[in-house]
Amino acid sequence: MVDSMSDARTKAVLLIAHGSRRAAANLDLVKLAEMLRERELFPIIEISYLELAEPTIPEGAASCVKAGANEVLMLPYFLSAGVHVQNDLEEYRGEFSVAYPETCFRLCPHLGLHPLMLEIVLDRLKGAAPPTV
Repeated sequence: MVDSMSDARTKAVLLIAHGSRRAAANLDLVKLAEMLRERELFPIIEISYLELAEPTIPEGAASCVKAGANEVLMLPYFLSAGVHVQNDLEEYRGEFSVAYPETCFRLCPHLGLHPLMLEIVLDRLKGAAPPTV
């Protein structure tokens, strides 16, 4: 997905999750952002939530632009291409392109049925709780 960090554009990643009322559930995205930062592939990495948590998607986009991003890769941390992925995120992308015309916003594919998803499912099946008596 990423060509090269040596190009002239300052690329940012905006990780987008649904959001939850449970703060612990929202920490998954925070941890994912930390792991991505450790790879040092992108100079700017922000998180955002569609609803129920902060920062919001517009706040995350604004943070990317404020940090100097010329290009923002919007990555939906969603398993299915429901209404949020199909409509809402594309609508946000369009709004941000108007609000920040100097910055290119690109919507990445959601996680979905990526070929590696099967490996994750098989790993999780191995971790099933033991049967209760």
